[in-house]
Amino acid sequence: MSKEELRDKLTRLDRQILNLVAQRISAAKEIGAFKRAAGESTRDFRREKDVIDGARSTAGEIGLEPDLAESLLRLLIRSSLTAQERDRVVAEGKGDGRSALVIGGSGRMGLWFARYLASQGFQVDVADPVEGSAAFPRWNDWRELELDHDLIVVATPLRIAAAVLEELAERKPNGLIFDIGSLKTPLRKGLAALKDQGCRVTSVHPMFGPDTQLLSGRHVLFVDVGVRDATDEVIALFDSTMAQRVEMSLDDHDRMIAYVLGLSHALNIAFITALNSSGEAAPALVKMSSTTFDAQFRIAAAVSAENPQLYFEIQRLNEYGDEALEALNKAVTTITEQVRHGDEQAFVALMEAGRAYVHGRPPLLKAAG
Repeated sequence: MSKEELRDKLTRLDRQILNLVAQRISAAKEIGAFKRAAGESTRDFRREKDVIDGARSTAGEIGLEPDLAESLLRLLIRSSLTAQERDRVVAEGKGDGRSALVIGGSGRMGLWFARYLASQGFQVDVADPVEGSAAFPRWNDWRELELDHDLIVVATPLRIAAAVLEELAERKPNGLIFDIGSLKTPLRKGLAALKDQGCRVTSVHPMFGPDTQLLSGRHVLFVDVGVRDATDEVIALFDSTMAQRVEMSLDDHDRMIAYVLGLSHALNIAFITALNSSGEAAPALVKMSSTTFDAQFRIAAAVSAENPQLYFEIQRLNEYGDEALEALNKAVTTITEQVRHGDEQAFVALMEAGRAYVHGRPPLLKAAG
């Protein structure tokens, strides 16, 4: 066969593979329907292990790399779970034709929530001066609306969200209200004002980005601000997903977020900044990099591509932010001094203490719902 004929053969095989993938996802959706009818969980970890083990075994029999077979099956399993989760969200949706307003719905996370609520059966409106998805009716200013929606989501940047919550308190809407801010202490006044006015208010923090499709393994944080039924109702919006739902207090949230987001962001920004000021070109470093460098570089590159204004807000507006930054500064100083003074024993002890922390960390959060 000629080179072109071989390429044509590959194209035909690719098409067959994609057709089989489509058939597999379709079959997975049917299995998902059986799981829903039987009241079973969407995810079955034992079944996943059996599928992956079987794939590795089959790969060895047909001369295929077992690692390649496992990677392909993990991707297919994830795609199937995504399809099953979407179907379950639709089938068990909490909307029932009720109305929802997403203030800031043209933003990336605002749009995620608009789509998620729509999939649950809510009639979704968006209030945002910026044009977004044509799928939802949009108003430039939420203040022009009657605010008679059953659900109001505040998905604006933090500085704006604080003012929006306070203005909403003045209007006293009847619907359930929640924000999705990365920090909660800057919103304390607005959340308290809504509660004092008798509004049904709570606070949510989705610990994932707007490109997330499968919620399995993802966390959604819930902060009860004193209106228990409102928190319970918002937690229930995620009943049909595989998200890990975690409930915590407002202050605990921001203290932990100082490390979970603030510290990790600062560390990766510092990593890229150090490389940038070193004078070494990134392409040259990548060509000769190690496994550790590759992993760190990928994470730091992803962080550097994010919204810098949002990341500054997460650092600057958190009442507990200084604590994490000081811990980072102290750690770097400690390592620097140990290396400069040739203190191998202290360096080894530092790494051993870190290893013990990673493997022996106690649970810090309480599961919700």
